[in-house]
Amino acid sequence: MSAIIDPPPLAVYLACMAERRDPSGERQLNAVRERLRSLYLGTSRKAVRFQITMAIIDVAIIAFFLAGPYFGGGRIYLIVDYAIAVVIAFELGARALIASNLRRWLTRPMTWVDTAILATLLFPATFSNFAFLRAFRVWSLGQSKVFALLIKRAGYGEWEEVIRACINFLTFLFLVTGFVYTVFFYHQAGVEGFVDALYFTVATITTTGFGDITLPGTLGKLTSIVTMIFGISFFVRLAQAIVRPHKVVFPCPQCGLQRHDADAVHCKACGHVLNIPDEGS
Repeated sequence: MSAIIDPPPLAVYLACMAERRDPSGERQLNAVRERLRSLYLGTSRKAVRFQITMAIIDVAIIAFFLAGPYFGGGRIYLIVDYAIAVVIAFELGARALIASNLRRWLTRPMTWVDTAILATLLFPATFSNFAFLRAFRVWSLGQSKVFALLIKRAGYGEWEEVIRACINFLTFLFLVTGFVYTVFFYHQAGVEGFVDALYFTVATITTTGFGDITLPGTLGKLTSIVTMIFGISFFVRLAQAIVRPHKVVFPCPQCGLQRHDADAVHCKACGHVLNIPDEGS
């Protein structure tokens, strides 16, 4: 007969603790998680209001970044700085809580962006203010289903592609301007530094290249190269969205062609009869 081996004391202790665990705490945590998920990811009226509020907060954070040189690093600046840090830390915690896969959430670019912003806010004397990166949040809202829902509710559904192209271009323009401003012009007094950064960015994106304002060093040259390559792409994409005829996204059931004229009856690729829904206007 085989001898019966008693389980080690640690295993017995863990088993007892698992049995004594209060399930009410887990229920409350799950309720909070579902509540946050409905606010961040939902399309209800309350969720839309919450997401718009968060977008307004992002715009306020960007405004604080632009107004930073006027505060001069004084007491008011630090109070606002740490208050924004608390907001971003809370949002990071909330998004981590609602994430279905925590490891995947940790590898998302926006998680790293928010972490970098939080670090610059917690240590303002060590790092430059990179709060302009919160423009990524405004961009992500512009790509969401909630934004498409708001456009359709406002009666501008046919302009959705143009509006998204505008948001993409303006976001890129502001991000490059913010980076140039932070790295090269942030310590200039008044609004002149940001205007110089914006002027350089627009001149570079449009390949005008007056040459009166240039960025020094290797970092400046690399910034100019990246701005020209990506900037002209966004600029051309915006021009295409404005100039070309309006089309709707409606996959053809037979050949899968995605885009058709708003009043199309047959698919241009295969001739299949389409039934594109509209509002009768």
